[in-house]
Amino acid sequence: MPSTPGSPCLLTAAAVAVALGTSLVSPAFATAQLTTPDRATSFDRPGGPFPGPLPSPTLTATKIKDGFNFLEGPTWDAATQTLLLTNIHDGTGPHKVQPSDILRYTPGDGTFTTFLSGSGSNGLALSRDGKSVLAATHDQRSVSSYDLATKQRTTLAATYQGHLFNSPNDLTQSADGTVYFTDPDFQRADRPDEMSGCTGVYRISDGAVSLIDDTIREPNGIELSPDGKTLYVGGNATGNIYRYPVNPDGSTGPRTDFTSLDGTDGGTIDCAGNVYQITYGDGKVHVFSPSGQTLGTISAGPDATNVTFGGADRRTLYITSGVPSSGGDSGNFGLYRIRLDVPGWPY
Repeated sequence: MPSTPGSPCLLTAAAVAVALGTSLVSPAFATAQLTTPDRATSFDRPGGPFPGPLPSPTLTATKIKDGFNFLEGPTWDAATQTLLLTNIHDGTGPHKVQPSDILRYTPGDGTFTTFLSGSGSNGLALSRDGKSVLAATHDQRSVSSYDLATKQRTTLAATYQGHLFNSPNDLTQSADGTVYFTDPDFQRADRPDEMSGCTGVYRISDGAVSLIDDTIREPNGIELSPDGKTLYVGGNATGNIYRYPVNPDGSTGPRTDFTSLDGTDGGTIDCAGNVYQITYGDGKVHVFSPSGQTLGTISAGPDATNVTFGGADRRTLYITSGVPSSGGDSGNFGLYRIRLDVPGWPY
């Protein structure tokens, strides 16, 4: 996944110095280091290393606002300098399917507005061209795309081999437009199981849906490394984070275990390839180097669900999580944030 013009990973020398608190380095050298996924805990430079992504191994995020029912899927829209996120409501109708809306948070004035009512979404990801938001849409048991200008919905994947998915949950997109997504059964509600008890990981390429893995129980968060050569998937019910090598055609090789956690949920990646993985119950973001070394944790509220980078320099980490006084299951969720030392990878 090569960096593209405008990506926060292609920082100028001055921006690198400001973002990482170091002396000035050459633009070519800075870019090479920030886009090399092997270098996670330190960025070599003349005169000494850059710091890792966390100012401290144990951090606590600050709550921006609570009072939401169940937040998920934050993704940053660089064009408008706003954050899009999903607010999922309690199940309704004969099958108890959970309706949801896409909200827009504007850091500049601190406002939250409804971008799209009835989106039916869970996880979100901005498209590579920045013109639409991709959505794991459990309302139709599909993967969808919403045009940011018109809000028109397009279905990207409706079925696999003629069978409806369970409830697509999280997704990411590669540089060539391939979409990877997870399909647990959390929001299938009382609708029939058409996957014979399997929950899976899939990819969409040129309109065709391919199965990557149907042996992970409740796969959840899914992320690509900055170079596009590694796919990470969190197994919510297994407690493991898995990784798959990604081939040039977008297909994946055999999976291996990356690390083990309890109750994984959403995740993200920074420009150095460090992996940020949520654990739902304790409300923490666990940060790992690409080699699996533990770098630290960031605490939010209980029942944390997802995480993404945003801000003009992509150094603000946004976390959707429950509120400590009551817990997320009571219908009180909030958005949290914290500033970090390495910018996040856009996708």
